[in-house]
Amino acid sequence: MTAARPDEPSAEGVTEETFGWSLGVLLRAHQSSLLTVLGDFPHGPRGYHTLAAVVRGGQPSQLALAAHLGIDRTVMTYLLDDLVDAGLVERRLNPGDRRQRKIVATADGLSTFRTLEQRVREAEDSVLRALDPAERETFRSLIRRVACDVRDVAPAKDPCDVAAEVLSDGTAHTG
Repeated sequence: MTAARPDEPSAEGVTEETFGWSLGVLLRAHQSSLLTVLGDFPHGPRGYHTLAAVVRGGQPSQLALAAHLGIDRTVMTYLLDDLVDAGLVERRLNPGDRRQRKIVATADGLSTFRTLEQRVREAEDSVLRALDPAERETFRSLIRRVACDVRDVAPAKDPCDVAAEVLSDGTAHTG
């Protein structure tokens, strides 16, 4: 017996796969592909996304960076320590508030990001290979728009923890 395709109704007249199932499959495929292309990059995808946010700028402090990425500030400290130790970022006094540290990419961090950015894009294109290039861009745009709109729905829950839970056992726990 073959399973119904996602767009085919099951015996009960309801599509077999759901939006959540689809997101879970994409998340696992994306995570797997990133782990492959990032290799031993500090903190894997989380470290890469942190470096990307630093390179793109806009966050005036370490605390603002943590809030922007939805990472606990204590975890962010350890993550940044490892990126500093790898020579990818550095903490500088924030000229706007000397009590804060602004995180900036080093020349090596910028170079590393540019190399990884291309590899990540290729890995994402592979995950999205069912779509033609124009559809991929539309999909990226739509999912970015939705993600930005729902970003603060459950601020007490670290999005990285939710993703880790989904990847580990397939369910997200509220909290």
